[in-house]
This record gives sequence, structure tokens and C-alpha cells, in this order.
Amino acid sequence: MKSAEKRIGNYHTHTMRCGHAAGSDEDYVLAAIEAGWKVLGFSDHAPWPYRSGYTNLGVRMTTDMLKEYCASVRALQEKYKGRIRIYLGLECEYFPAYMDWLREQKEKLGLDFLIFGNHFEDSDEDGIYYGAAPLKEHALSYCKNALLGMETGLFSYFAHPDLFLMNYPVFDETAKQVSETICRRALELHIPLEYNLQGQRLEERGKAKGVGYPKRDFWEIAGKVGNEVIIGMDAHSPDALIDSERYNRAMEELRRLGVKQIFELPGLGE
Repeated sequence: MKSAEKRIGNYHTHTMRCGHAAGSDEDYVLAAIEAGWKVLGFSDHAPWPYRSGYTNLGVRMTTDMLKEYCASVRALQEKYKGRIRIYLGLECEYFPAYMDWLREQKEKLGLDFLIFGNHFEDSDEDGIYYGAAPLKEHALSYCKNALLGMETGLFSYFAHPDLFLMNYPVFDETAKQVSETICRRALELHIPLEYNLQGQRLEERGKAKGVGYPKRDFWEIAGKVGNEVIIGMDAHSPDALIDSERYNRAMEELRRLGVKQIFELPGLGE
């Protein structure tokens, strides 16, 4: 079977509401259909009800955008029913102060899934951005947050689990320890890991100042541990969904590393 024939589902799709993506919601759907995806999951960055009133418009939507986001995706589900399966989700942090709110919103809004994107420590209001953090103490903080986030039971998979390597200078013993700890705990919790292709685009644009991600050293460990892995396009523009060459290269890389790949998220029906 050719690699392209296994391209079933992408669950990591953003919208322009996050402030760093482009294209209408429908543009993403049309691009996914053109590229032959059978499943498209929208998972824009979750808003948070910051108690201080803080907003981060270049990173995530505000809470008052959430209902419209949900309504837009649900309308597209109906419009394109029979042509592509569309699911409604969010990419979320582990922010301890707001996890009860997130649980409530998942139920209230009927979200199909949540993915875990561990970008910030505690809050993006004043916390470390792990993608720009070069120190060992940052990597260890990332690991601690990653475990706590996975242990909430809220998330269908862990997006870019090697994000901490983006600005980390070298894959040293600390990086290896963090990677092994994350992979082993994800396996214990039956949480798939995401091989994220946005990291490659960032590196190509000179945004990664360290090891970068996805990093082979991390995925060799995931292969040895036996993690389930799903490729995520992490689409910030409709064109990203049509990038079949990048997707096929990723599949071949994971195959060479002996990684167990999955192509659809468990628990999401027709």
C-alpha cells in the first residue's frame, strides 16, 4: 500500500481565530477534500477565562469567540456530510487553575476531542514558553507539566511532545531523560503521541534555534517504548493539508524507526 493511501485523518487544524493562521474554516475543509483526507479534526488553540482579563490574541481566540467557532465547524460537518468526516476539538494547555473550566466546556459544547499542546508553564499570561526555553530546568519543567496534563484524562493525544527541543541546544542526557519519561508515561496512560510537521516548517523558516522538532532521537525512544504515534499536519493554512510529500516522508521516517503508527483517533465514530 502506498503511503498516500494511508492518509486518513488529520486532527490538528487551526483557524484564523488564533491570530497566527490564515484561511477560512471552509477553505481548510475544501483543501482536505482535495488532498484526499477522509477525516478532518479542527483543534484551534483553546481560549481561557483569565481572571485578570488577559488576552493573547496572537496565540489564541478569546472566550467570546468559542461559540461561533463551534457553530462554524458544526455547520461544515452538515454541509460536507458524506464527503468528509469533520470533528470539533481544541488544542489545550495544562493550566491547573482552569482545568475545571475546560472540563465544563467540553461537556457543555459537546466537543468531540481535545488534544494536549504543552506550550506554557501554568499560563501564557506569565509562564515560560517551552518552545523558546534553552535550559535544563525548562526541559524538566516541561516534563513535569507534560505528565500532569496527560494524567488529567482529558486528552485524545499529546501534540508535539518534543516541542521542548525547539530551542534546546543539544540532545543531551537531560533531553533523553525527559523523552523517555514522557514516552513511558504516555504508554501507561494509553495516550498516542503526535509526530508534528509544523516543527519542520518552523525549522525551515529559521524559527528553531536549538535541536528542533520532530527530532529523530525522541522518536527512536518512542519506537523502543512502543508508543502509538499519529502524524499531525498542525495546519495553520489550508495549503498545509495538501502537503502530501511531507506527510509521506514522515510516514517513511516513522516506519524506519519501527514506530507504531495510527491513522485515526480511537473513540470517534462515524
